[in-house]
Amino acid sequence: MAELTHLDPEGRPVMVDVSAKAITRRVAVAAGYLELDEPAAQALAQGGGPKGDPWSVARIGAVGGVKRTADLIPLAHPLAIEAVVVAHHWDAANRRAWLRVQVSCEGRTGIEMEALAGVTIGLLVLYDMLKAVSHRMAIGPVRLLHKEGGRRGIVTLPWAECPWNPGPSEG
Repeated sequence: MAELTHLDPEGRPVMVDVSAKAITRRVAVAAGYLELDEPAAQALAQGGGPKGDPWSVARIGAVGGVKRTADLIPLAHPLAIEAVVVAHHWDAANRRAWLRVQVSCEGRTGIEMEALAGVTIGLLVLYDMLKAVSHRMAIGPVRLLHKEGGRRGIVTLPWAECPWNPGPSEG
């Protein structure tokens, strides 16, 4: 059975000591979607709502979510983020607004929490941008698609519904 690394022998939460780990290139990719009702979908498809262009603000929010992960996740290590790439996709047939976040750094610990936080915050921002039109929206799921670096090496988790390949992008 796998051991939970954020608990000490007495079951108390601890921040994992990563000081003995080698510094490696870390990359993580996550994606998720916001499911919209018809009025919100129309507002998004028209490129704006009462608060402006939802996609632009959601993309900026995703970057902010990545940068604030250590403040939001109590036992996450602050990391020196080197790059954040945010992509969006509108799936009109299913009324799904997709976000994909790729994060990279050189470090001693994984960066997947940053990618997941970026997608989640970006989707929350998109919800906020569209809520003036409708509150009938649902977030999720949000999933890790890819991570590399560290002792596990490369981990790729395909998601058939996702509009992107699970690996890192070129840009």
